[in-house]
Amino acid sequence: MANIQGPAIFLAQFISDQAPFNSLTGIAQWASEKGYKAIQVPTLNPEIFDLEKAATSQRYCDEVIATLAKNGLQISELSTHIQGQLLAVHPAYAELMDQFAPAEVQGNSEARTQWATNQLLLAAQASKNLGLKAHATFSGSLLWPFVYPWPQRPAGLVEDGFTELAARWLPILDAFDQEGVDVCYELHPGEDLFDGCTFERFLAAVNNHPRANILYDPSHLLLQGMDYLGFIDRYHTRIKAFHVKDAEFRPSASQGVYGGYASWVERAGRFRSLGDGQVDFKQIFSKLAQYNYEGWAVLEWECCLKDADIGATEGAPFIAKHIIPKTEKAFDDFASGVQSADLNQQLLGLK
Repeated sequence: MANIQGPAIFLAQFISDQAPFNSLTGIAQWASEKGYKAIQVPTLNPEIFDLEKAATSQRYCDEVIATLAKNGLQISELSTHIQGQLLAVHPAYAELMDQFAPAEVQGNSEARTQWATNQLLLAAQASKNLGLKAHATFSGSLLWPFVYPWPQRPAGLVEDGFTELAARWLPILDAFDQEGVDVCYELHPGEDLFDGCTFERFLAAVNNHPRANILYDPSHLLLQGMDYLGFIDRYHTRIKAFHVKDAEFRPSASQGVYGGYASWVERAGRFRSLGDGQVDFKQIFSKLAQYNYEGWAVLEWECCLKDADIGATEGAPFIAKHIIPKTEKAFDDFASGVQSADLNQQLLGLK
């Protein structure tokens, strides 16, 4: 019987130059002590995880697996959120995005795109070497400056943007397909894939590629005013990864979805620690169980108020409490009676 796996934790918000967060051994012990069973691993911190080594050395991957196993952990997914972002960068954001790129490609959009492509291809191979089935990433964005249609967008602009985005992703999706790994796009404002409509546009542009899938994060949908539960009903066949992140949206007479350039603490829409926001996780876990989601439930901690260590401490039992061990029989099986084709015909008045 397929069950949601967890709890797991995304390490991006915790890695630092301070122990225990500056080595794989240290952060693995920390995560294990918090009650997590897996870690989602960013791939731009070679002191924690060396992506190039993982792509080219099975021995290195086996060592990583063994290090985690000593702490009762495994990897849920690798993450290339930053590299995916850098695959497609609008010039308006080029200087800001360059801070995430190696010095040798900064200021050169073509070189930056090629570097990001190579990183994603490495991630496909590394995921296979680690025995993973899903990968977490961002789509990048060529169209975000035009998200609100004023001035009016020129005819064909959106179509051209998605055509170009698809052209950049198709060889990467093919590489992941060759390795048997799903690419899971976190639908996120600032990316060209930020809701169901944009995902559907992209899916059409990549010819419904079987490896083009979704990292479901309800916080980003709630802050857009979307039906994040109905989203599961509509897209469950493409949901292959899951960030457990809470949020709240409290619009006022002076502020709404766009936030008025306010800080996170002062925004109408804010990320919160698990249980402190408005996301209905009971229904989310129920729907994912209903549709046989069998991937990991991964805490992504991003709270504008609560201390990070407290958020991580509370996150593991919160997730564990919400995972539904699925039943193998119906609750009313005891009253099912005798199965008989003849009896069914009699009950219908046909005999």
